[in-house]
Amino acid sequence: MATSFIALGSNLGDREILLQAALRYLAGLPYTQVVRSSRWQETEPVGGPPQGKFLNGVAEIQTGLSPQNLHAHLQQIERALGRPAVRERWGPRPIDLDLLTYDDIVLETPDLIIPHPRMQERPFVLQPLSEIAPAWKHPTLGKTAMELLAITRGLRKEFYS
Repeated sequence: MATSFIALGSNLGDREILLQAALRYLAGLPYTQVVRSSRWQETEPVGGPPQGKFLNGVAEIQTGLSPQNLHAHLQQIERALGRPAVRERWGPRPIDLDLLTYDDIVLETPDLIIPHPRMQERPFVLQPLSEIAPAWKHPTLGKTAMELLAITRGLRKEFYS
């Protein structure tokens, strides 16, 4: 079984209900269990057109699915919860599920990059990740979730070296 972290976000509809539904879908995936999830936090949108605030969180799962199969299931969950397959980049959405990590695998394909290529720049990912896994270490940057969060908040002068 692999440990994976999934970022969850919503800024359309009843955000909390959609996020809870996404967690239930995750728990129902084959060979998968949700180990824990962070609290939801309200955040401002980053990029894209003007839109409402997000609720964001992170879930830790254990899965026997491959990274590619897990990613495909996340996309199916998004569609089941009302996210259209074709959408505006960084536009408003009822649900957003991002595969952040899969064990310490580093993977780059046309459809999937692990670890998520922008997670280290996003406090709305790092804050909930730090809540549930503060000592998790980024496989290429060598920094913990807490260290990366401190960097994004400008509390430390070093960058990703």
